[in-house]
Amino acid sequence: MSESGWRAFLAASGVGDWAVLHGGPTAVYRTASLTDAASLAQAIAAVPGLDGTHAQINLLSDRVTVRLTREVWKIEESHIELARAVSVVAKAHGAVADRSAVNEVQVAISAKPDAIDLGFWRAVLGYAPMQGDNAIDPLGNSSTVWMQELDAAKPLRHAMHIDVSVPREQAAARLAAAVAAGGVIVDDSHAPASWILADRSGNKVCIAAWPDGAVDPSETSAD
Repeated sequence: MSESGWRAFLAASGVGDWAVLHGGPTAVYRTASLTDAASLAQAIAAVPGLDGTHAQINLLSDRVTVRLTREVWKIEESHIELARAVSVVAKAHGAVADRSAVNEVQVAISAKPDAIDLGFWRAVLGYAPMQGDNAIDPLGNSSTVWMQELDAAKPLRHAMHIDVSVPREQAAARLAAAVAAGGVIVDDSHAPASWILADRSGNKVCIAAWPDGAVDPSETSAD
């Protein structure tokens, strides 16, 4: 797995519509109607080079969501050109990019190394393999599932939490909304890349602005 792909995407020009989430480059375009959304989706599908890739297009009556890949570690240079081309098509159709609507949810299932059971979760959910530690809804509708190796020193053998991947400039507002709704910040040591919060019962969720350009302090501590 390499970081070079998504870092190059973030550094590229002409991709301002796009956020790099856990599942890769994603853009949301607002439309006036379902008919407009369908027309835009059809035009995007015709972008040269997009067919045959792992791109995904979802549409509702007021928006079209485009994902160039569902695997952040498989972002390639070609995705930059595809993103630019999609943006041009969207602009030509009068659709406006809305980064505040870009969002991805991932279920993180943690277990000790000897108890990781991703095969079970793929089977019971009807999910397909994605990387060696992940599973994905083949219909593209639901959350991904990530199997996280639990620290061997922890007394728990298993745990679950939710990851919410958002654009970097949306993380603070999402954090504030969660706290205003009764959430408690339990770990901000990796901010502004991510924060761990809990509800009143102690159920945890991570708001992550990584990999969309937010820097983890641990990456700069050696400087």
